[in-house]
Amino acid sequence: MALCCRPGHRLCSPSLLRPLTAHGLDVVPPVRPYAESGGDAASGREEQLVALCRRRHFLRAEPFPWARDAPLRFGPLGVELRGNLCALWWDAVRGRREQVLPVDSPLHGHPADTSTAPRLLHSETLHQVLHSGGCSTERGGADLREALGSAGVLRDSLLHGALAQYVSCLELVNKRLPCGLAEVGVCFHSIPGGEQHNDKLRRIGERTTSLLTWFSSPRTAGQWLDYWLRQRLQWWRKFAVGPSNFSSSDFQDEEGRRGFNLHYDFPWGTETIETLKNLGDTELLQMYPGDRSKLLGRDGRRSVLPHVLSVSGNLDLGALAYLFDSLQLAENSLTTKKSSQRKVLKLHPCLTPIKVALDVGKGPTTELRQVCQGLFNELSENRIAVWPGYLDTTQASLEQLYTKYDEMSVLFMVLISDSTLENGVVQLRSRDTTMKEMMHISRLKDFLIKYIESAKNV
Repeated sequence: MALCCRPGHRLCSPSLLRPLTAHGLDVVPPVRPYAESGGDAASGREEQLVALCRRRHFLRAEPFPWARDAPLRFGPLGVELRGNLCALWWDAVRGRREQVLPVDSPLHGHPADTSTAPRLLHSETLHQVLHSGGCSTERGGADLREALGSAGVLRDSLLHGALAQYVSCLELVNKRLPCGLAEVGVCFHSIPGGEQHNDKLRRIGERTTSLLTWFSSPRTAGQWLDYWLRQRLQWWRKFAVGPSNFSSSDFQDEEGRRGFNLHYDFPWGTETIETLKNLGDTELLQMYPGDRSKLLGRDGRRSVLPHVLSVSGNLDLGALAYLFDSLQLAENSLTTKKSSQRKVLKLHPCLTPIKVALDVGKGPTTELRQVCQGLFNELSENRIAVWPGYLDTTQASLEQLYTKYDEMSVLFMVLISDSTLENGVVQLRSRDTTMKEMMHISRLKDFLIKYIESAKNV
């Protein structure tokens, strides 16, 4: 009897499978079926978000991770959030364009003489130089200079690696313009030592960076820059509760080259999460000195030297932006305390790390867990992220579970109970509406797939 309610097994009469349209559960619910909360002080929301994200392991329990120039430290759920953001970025830059190719560049390379990027130097090499007297007679001795000169440079941008693969990729697309190269990877930068360290000494920070390098003819480069600005701003706003917090501004560099910055309004100020820039052909010519013929692409019947458009984003800061964007404070109907507020991370269905949590109610524990395990395997095989709450040995009330899963941004909680063993019906609780509905277990997988796909396509 324990496994009699497997998906596809018809147990209950049509009367038990009552329509779920009353709360939008028979069809795919709206992607954002909730209203924005308002009136919260920025500083208060920041403190509440920090505490929540540490408690639910989106961020690691360290001092403020977004202090200026400091690297973000994500916990397990934060890593999943950033991974989902990365996957959506790939879909956006590759899914809609025919000639965008993925590339992979090395983390380090040979340094230029004037490079100030972080260096890669083995600790044993540095130890030998310092103890050989190579730098004892003069500041920056010959041995030390030689060691630093031969040390690899940790990349501070993905652009160099993308341009290094331009010629081979141009051949792959039969030299047709426009075309693009896409990559996501870790980049490094120098940061001050901070209050606990010597301010004169600098540490190495890192960030997860996305880059689309777009090659187009000079005559259409400006149009393409405007096109990608619209696409990228629309993309960031698509997954936001408050789209207006994402904005753009234009700029010109010291060489007069045009570009745009995409921003998010954090409580402490505006931060740049993505930069778009028309680099012209300067970087390309510097990368390939000499014969220019191999750089030429086809613009219709003409052969032209392309302009390079760079679209570079900070996915760490982007993930943090969505955490701030998603925090909702509402009245808590589960308690009589007037001062208590229900905290929910209403991340977009495509971004949230966990789509559904499985828990057990009243009934034979062993048999209910077997049902949960079977459902867990089925959903996981369909790439639906599941939280195995049924494995938790700590007793918790339903109210405590609702609070926990709302703060973890879990879309749905599924409760398996003795009624599931009898007639195949489970209780489905929505994060966004807090409504609890009954659904046959055989319908659950298809409902979740349809819900998530609908959210992605809106």
